[in-house]
Amino acid sequence: MMKAAGVAEVTDADFAGEVLAEAERPVLVEFTADWCGPCRQLAPVLSELAREEAARLKIVQLDIDRSPQAAITYRVLSAPTMIVFRNGEPVLQLVGARAKRKLLADLADVL
Repeated sequence: MMKAAGVAEVTDADFAGEVLAEAERPVLVEFTADWCGPCRQLAPVLSELAREEAARLKIVQLDIDRSPQAAITYRVLSAPTMIVFRNGEPVLQLVGARAKRKLLADLADVL
């Protein structure tokens, strides 16, 4: 998995505690995989957002090959898929890599 600096990795085992139980701010989960080229392009964007928006948004990554259950549960069919959760519920789903400006625009309604 292409690890984004400053972004925690979650697994099926800790998904509920790290994502669904977070009540203070929305959580963006990037569903990613080692073989995913666009995921590598997205990693530096997520690193910047994690640093700049830490007060308003928690960002985590989940490797769909090592932790497939969450991907199955939320019907993730391709990587990268980003799902924003608020109070344990998915509120936004984005598929594919995007530039920081576009990602911020897409996230505006949930931040």
